[in-house]
Amino acid sequence: MAPGLDETFTSARGAAVSLRWLYVQLIQEYARHNGHADFLRERTDGRTAD
Repeated sequence: MAPGLDETFTSARGAAVSLRWLYVQLIQEYARHNGHADFLRERTDGRTAD
């Protein structure tokens, strides 16, 4: 059985965080880098995302 989103664990820094918090951080970081990739692609080939 998979753990629930409110399951907590101790981070490498010693803070207690939930699986939900971890997923939100990963999604935000992914979105940030995806935006950077779009910007770089637009600069190199001139195409824009529609």
